[in-house]
Amino acid sequence: MTETSAIAAGEPQLPSLAQATRVWLKIGLLSFGGPAGQIALMHKELVEERRWIGEQRFLHALNYCMLLPGPEAQQLAVYIGWLMHRTLGGLIAGLLFILPGALVMLGLSTLYVLYRQAPLVEGLFFGVKAAVLAVVIEAGIRISRRALKNRAMVAVAVAAFVAIALLRLPFPLIILGAGLVGWVGQRLRPELFGAAAGHGAAGPDQDGLVDRILAQGGMDHTRPSAARALRTSAIWLPLWLGPVLALMLVTGTDSVWSQIGGFFSLMAVVTFGGAYAVLAYVAQAAVETYGWLRAGEMLDGLGLAETTPGPLILVLQFVGFLAGFRAPGTLPPLLAGGLGAALTLWTTFAPCFFWIFLGAPYVEALRGNRAISAALGAITAAVVGVIMNLALWFGLHVVFREVRRVEIMGLTPDWPVLASLDWRAALLCAFALVAMLRFRLGMAKTLAASALAGLALLQLA
Repeated sequence: MTETSAIAAGEPQLPSLAQATRVWLKIGLLSFGGPAGQIALMHKELVEERRWIGEQRFLHALNYCMLLPGPEAQQLAVYIGWLMHRTLGGLIAGLLFILPGALVMLGLSTLYVLYRQAPLVEGLFFGVKAAVLAVVIEAGIRISRRALKNRAMVAVAVAAFVAIALLRLPFPLIILGAGLVGWVGQRLRPELFGAAAGHGAAGPDQDGLVDRILAQGGMDHTRPSAARALRTSAIWLPLWLGPVLALMLVTGTDSVWSQIGGFFSLMAVVTFGGAYAVLAYVAQAAVETYGWLRAGEMLDGLGLAETTPGPLILVLQFVGFLAGFRAPGTLPPLLAGGLGAALTLWTTFAPCFFWIFLGAPYVEALRGNRAISAALGAITAAVVGVIMNLALWFGLHVVFREVRRVEIMGLTPDWPVLASLDWRAALLCAFALVAMLRFRLGMAKTLAASALAGLALLQLA
């Protein structure tokens, strides 16, 4: 009996763990195109074709994942895997969503440090930087159309831009402040801050296998339980933070390993709004505070992450690889780079599993929560400002060879040395922007065309 006929006959039966594993592997291998493409792929495979989960439950789960820090597409996979096959199912779904892209990124990072200075590779990455800038600007425009629905949201976005670009406030503080503004604003001016609320209101949903089983009273693990929540916390908090604390004790708090573990553990808590939002803070800290890599290399890493399967946040793996590679201590540099990448992956994704396993039983209670929706809406608006700062920061470092930080009336903006303008980089940036914004050329094609154009232009005097 097929899955569809089983539903029709009133005999809901979940797929085996082996069947689900094959589907999760397929999704992990094909999850290109950023979170929108990845979510669309999961919807097609799980909702439309196999009908393992109903439309409304899928959307409610997605809404919950958007409330969490971290990559929402990967967390959605963990949630659905957990829903069908408990913790083991969530682990398999989440790991298979990450591992293909992580392995590809590890290989690309190794090739990058070995052959970065080769003329061919240098020319290709010269063009990729310009395309990545266009991708970031396009993402900011796309999110702004969805998030900036009124003057209050525009004000939040502008305030976030000023806070990070001119006042140099920490990204976590900006996110917390935006969430508080949305939370309070919904109570004081719901017509301005309550627009996002109410989406995903609860309703009947028995289109999928999971929904049929839940309607019949099955799946005990989906019911909220304080004891289960405490047990989950007691397991996952030490798993996540234990290795970081051990590294700090063994290597000292100033070692590159402690810095990687501590920094990316903090990022895992505040990565609201996707990879682009946190990249501005990560790029500035990795380049200016820790000295792990140069500004242009951050763009190279983002270009690599754009071309691999899996969540875009895998760009952080590239940062961790270079951090370990350049401060190997007594280890071989490539081994140290691999360990840095692994530590970054652990501190980035272990909390993603924790958030889901801890909060998944409470998803139903969050349906239609207006206060949470308003806080998320304000955070998303702030993310627009942060992404625009990222685009400005990237743009300055791509188009100008020298950028200095100046002080003007207590503000500290980055200011380019005009004589260091690279006309080839400026031309490539303009080409990539026109290709994506005017002619709607896809990301992959824009990256490829810019890489080839960069290779040609770099040969010019």
